Amino acid sequence: MHMPRPLAALTLALFASVAHAQTPALRAELVASGLENPWGLAFIDGGRMLVTERPGRLRVVQPDGRVGDPVTGVPTVEAAGQGGLLDVATDRDFARNRTVYLCYSEPGPGGSSTALARARLSVDAARLEDVKVIFSQQPKVSSRLHFGCRIAEATDGTLFLTLGDRFHRMRDAQTLDNHHGKVVRIHKDGTVPPDNPFVNRTGARPEIWSIGHRNVQGAAIGPDGRLWTSEHGPQGGDEINRPEAGKNHGWPVITHGENYGGGAIGEGITQKTGMEQPLHQWTPSMAPAGMSFVSTDRYGAGFKGSLLVASLKFRYLSRLVLDGSRVVREDRLLPDIGQRLRDVAEAPDGTLWLLTDERNGQLLRLRTH
Repeated sequence: MHMPRPLAALTLALFASVAHAQTPALRAELVASGLENPWGLAFIDGGRMLVTERPGRLRVVQPDGRVGDPVTGVPTVEAAGQGGLLDVATDRDFARNRTVYLCYSEPGPGGSSTALARARLSVDAARLEDVKVIFSQQPKVSSRLHFGCRIAEATDGTLFLTLGDRFHRMRDAQTLDNHHGKVVRIHKDGTVPPDNPFVNRTGARPEIWSIGHRNVQGAAIGPDGRLWTSEHGPQGGDEINRPEAGKNHGWPVITHGENYGGGAIGEGITQKTGMEQPLHQWTPSMAPAGMSFVSTDRYGAGFKGSLLVASLKFRYLSRLVLDGSRVVREDRLLPDIGQRLRDVAEAPDGTLWLLTDERNGQLLRLRTH
């Protein structure tokens, strides 16, 4: 079930880079299948990968596509709706400390919320040891929607975690007494960095980094060393943002989207003083998920520096060509892939990988020939 099998090449001639240098064609090669709604992807030693499955399983995938038995020790998750075991990330010093981070929907009194756990992967990669929950979104609510849940390690070693507004609590995204609709920043032991923007504000949750978010399901540290995110809008208004300390990204006061079925959200405005504009937005929604920057010339010099964003709704890989923080152009790659793309990640060797969010989900490697 999990062994690789032939897959027809999915090829698309790419557009030129900003300098009009021709980039090579891409094809998606099947490496592993039989993964149940895979969500997050991280790289460990020997070319192996950790892959999460939303029902609550963490698996090790070998470079040849063999999928291992579930890793034991994963925290209890509430696998319902959009919730479950979601993102996974490895510590930058994984080779020394074997530390991994998992974010997931955590059950508890009042419902569920997004949580972040730290653990050590055993030497044989069969189990998680010394598991500790280092952050738990507050308050828990009765909702199966909008968990956010992408992890990014900042250049200073702190951790960013994206948190959804839980759908029915969207107005919470504008207040500081909760974690709904926020990006938070913590140390790896769960303590709060003293330079977080709201540490000294009475009534504010000190972990908060930025506010006014809806459902951020993509996060990556850019070539500029800053956090970049992709965010689900409602019906339209999906966004690329660069959250900064203390900034307000507007939801639900401003949005380029509208209510499902039509109709304005709030006053129906797209900008307001003191609220940030997205670097890029999609209307209609393409449902952006995982994202990754291309840091090497492996796919051609014109491809380096691009921002790749997985699309769940329209089932393509978005390549955003950048000039600094400005999006110059979007190229829609692999439009015939026919599967919901959940995550895109660059391996240490520069190869690019995709996860498809299906009941029979796949792990794909991008090749140029």
